Amino acid sequence: MLTEERYQLILQILNDRKAVTVSELSQQLDISESTIRRDLNALAEMRKLNKVFGGATALNENSGIFETNVANRAVSMNEEKTAIGRYAATLIGDDDFVFIDAGTTTLRMIDFLSNSKATFVTNGIIHGQMLIQKGLNAYMLGGRIKPLTEAVIGTMGVKSLENMNFTKAFMGTNGIDLSAGFTTPDIEEAKLKEAAISHSYRTYFLADHSKFRKVCAVTFAPLKIGSIITDDCPDNKYHEKTIIKEVKK
Repeated sequence: MLTEERYQLILQILNDRKAVTVSELSQQLDISESTIRRDLNALAEMRKLNKVFGGATALNENSGIFETNVANRAVSMNEEKTAIGRYAATLIGDDDFVFIDAGTTTLRMIDFLSNSKATFVTNGIIHGQMLIQKGLNAYMLGGRIKPLTEAVIGTMGVKSLENMNFTKAFMGTNGIDLSAGFTTPDIEEAKLKEAAISHSYRTYFLADHSKFRKVCAVTFAPLKIGSIITDDCPDNKYHEKTIIKEVKK
């Protein structure tokens, strides 16, 4: 089977099923898993699909209400997230009071933090653990823990932010759209994100290129509210809406 023919068949299956594993594609097309992995990597580079751990998902204008868990998201777009996190860490000074949102891309920036005099607040459980392991001055928000994203959300979390005035906030997002802005599938998570942004002087959204042109159930901020740090912006129209920094892997 020719390469282009394999590509078309893989995309047809994805369009029908929206998500598929390497093993399923291998069995259905009678092709080795190593070949399928190479094809998925190539198609992801061409922006034809989203490469995820163990398989792929279809590109959709609407992501709806569905989320993947932390373990699956942590291995997706690994190099891109590392580059974004590395750059984001350089924006923090010793005098900053920083909010770090839960999420796998914001988590990556903690690897590169070295500002022992800065103060950090987070709603991410793993984020809090990593911050104290690095000997940084860190606080956790109180509230309901969402198992899927390992994030503190809800009314108590929002209330925890009431008296805080951050110099910088580093936010995660599930979708970025020209009309819908920054979106997430969860209403309670959206409320906490809104509160953190409203209490921050400057806001940065950390997102790899796969988050663009996606719309989830709840908008928590318009594009103009902050800057985007990404590996690649797929459409110049986004540059007309806000400041975008593209970093290289």
